[in-house]
Amino acid sequence: MTAQVLQVRSLYRQFLRELPARSPSILANPSPLQQHIRADFLSGTSEGISPNSENRLSSTLEEAEQYLHYLRAQRKYITLIERYNPGMNMSEEDRVRLTARRVGMDLPVEMEKGGKE
Repeated sequence: MTAQVLQVRSLYRQFLRELPARSPSILANPSPLQQHIRADFLSGTSEGISPNSENRLSSTLEEAEQYLHYLRAQRKYITLIERYNPGMNMSEEDRVRLTARRVGMDLPVEMEKGGKE
């Protein structure tokens, strides 16, 4: 059972690493999601030792590991999307201006509404 407790602790720490960073820190300022994860992990380890609870705990740990793999994959996916699509969060005007600069052109200066430059 101590091996499973260590595995639960390890999984809990891995979940905390996958959560987005908060200021000042994730431990000093827990989010509702972190509080829910902590409650789930505490309830899983505080159950009595019986063959039925060990089977349930091992299946829950497998499910938690699968969810952890999913969270890692999503984080990596978002990182790659942001890296390979740098103009994704830009306005249309900035995107057009940077595209013109990429091919060696500068956009003309537009006049303001009052007719002055």
